[in-house]
Amino acid sequence: MSEERREKFQTSSGLELPIDFNPTNTKQIDYDADLGDAGEFPYTRGVRENMYRGKFWTMRQYAGFASAQESNERYKYLLAHGTTGLSVAFDLPTQIGLDSDDPLSIGEVGKVGVAIDSIEDMLTLFDGIPLDRVSTSMTINATASTLLCLYLAVARKQGVAFDKVNGTIQNDILKEYIARGTYIYPPEPSMRLITDTFAYCAAEVPNWNTISISGYHIREAGSTAAQELAFTIADAICYVQAAIDVGLEVDNFAPRLSFFFNSHNNLLEEIAKFRAARRLWARIMKDRFKAKNPKSLMLRFHTQTAGSTLTAQQPEVNVVRTTIQALAAVLGGTQSLHTNSMDEALSLPTESAARIALRTQQVIAHESGVADTVDPLAGSYAIEELTTNLEQMAEDYITKIDDMGGMLSAIETGYVQREIQEAAYDYQRSLETNDTIVVGINKFQTDKAETIPILRIDEQIERNQVKRLSSLRLRRNSEQAENALKALVSAAAGTENLLPRILNCVESEVTVGEISHRLRGVWGEYREAVTV
Repeated sequence: MSEERREKFQTSSGLELPIDFNPTNTKQIDYDADLGDAGEFPYTRGVRENMYRGKFWTMRQYAGFASAQESNERYKYLLAHGTTGLSVAFDLPTQIGLDSDDPLSIGEVGKVGVAIDSIEDMLTLFDGIPLDRVSTSMTINATASTLLCLYLAVARKQGVAFDKVNGTIQNDILKEYIARGTYIYPPEPSMRLITDTFAYCAAEVPNWNTISISGYHIREAGSTAAQELAFTIADAICYVQAAIDVGLEVDNFAPRLSFFFNSHNNLLEEIAKFRAARRLWARIMKDRFKAKNPKSLMLRFHTQTAGSTLTAQQPEVNVVRTTIQALAAVLGGTQSLHTNSMDEALSLPTESAARIALRTQQVIAHESGVADTVDPLAGSYAIEELTTNLEQMAEDYITKIDDMGGMLSAIETGYVQREIQEAAYDYQRSLETNDTIVVGINKFQTDKAETIPILRIDEQIERNQVKRLSSLRLRRNSEQAENALKALVSAAAGTENLLPRILNCVESEVTVGEISHRLRGVWGEYREAVTV
């Protein structure tokens, strides 16, 4: 055999790649048990029988910056250019339950997303956007229940019945403790907000996806594909068990669970990861939780291309990376997709960069042909072997986490965080030794600095937002707002579902920060334990 480029070839998860996959080195597949037709258990080939032949995935563009007015204009721009669903990015104060005039918010208002303090901001954000015809995904976790209630309050103002509203809130607090850090409360009350949302939406907002269980941020923190898959499913197991423990019937809430995965550059491994996720989840829901409704067994997911792979050097090359990642998501059967813009290693996206990112999806949909047949790589020795191996790696992690007492225990002991940190360290070391090549970083550099237009947020945005917030507090009915907050505090100290109380608060013009502050007073704040 002739000399090869390197000593060994493997995926991000450490799966060794033979020179080729063939019947002698791959496990035999039972078509009915391991694959099945699309739309049939175990859903390896997809959750709909005709997949994209019926309709394309929802093409979302994650957007939100500065004030609600600026973001509203961007949403209308994206909708006019073919976006079929909105995906809202909130600024850091909104994510952690601080109003724009809080001293801790200084310098962060409107910077990494849109600033939302009150129903006034939410009405502006969705002005002219009919909530019964547009699906909206909101990337929000610690304050997810409040932002959902704000969205429902806008729907009511528009005259849209709650059963006509559809979309998703991320609402995944466990991955915040693991990988991201925008938590507020300790785990127990945080889980209560999530299960209260499950119960409320099952009764009142039946077409809303009440959680998007997110591996995306786990991967962005440095995990491998297998860890992303395993820890996401382990989080989901924890949520399902928590809902069952408070008396919810699994088939009453499980059909509205959704997932959120990352798509990286290793095309074959990523496709296999998505297929393994569907099969693993279907088996867990059927065998562990005894779900009967087929929709409870279907893992439906949104995908975002990998922000951590984007480079500030030679940023135009990011278009190529994003295209490969988007193609993996489509070949893997995603229900919804956001493609990152080429400039996101430098700033929030410009309109031009966001349009190119959207056009990437449209070219894949309309010009590549990959959407014209279901799961076109099914039966590939490489894809099926990688799917099986990733599923097994994930199962091994889940067994270990079960033995620790579940995901909450694994998080509290720091096990999950350490696994991700070690994977991130191994990746960084492989870059420094050139075992992993990133174009423009450790090979194929250019001497000339690349410059492209970037979006800058005017500092006046923060001052204007604070003024609007002050004006709202002066003109609202203060007694009504205070009574709504007192009722919320009383409910938080008891056991009733909090969503109606939060909805009453936001409709009484109580702010996101005021709601969060009162709940902090009841539940306290979470402080991460130091692990060594």
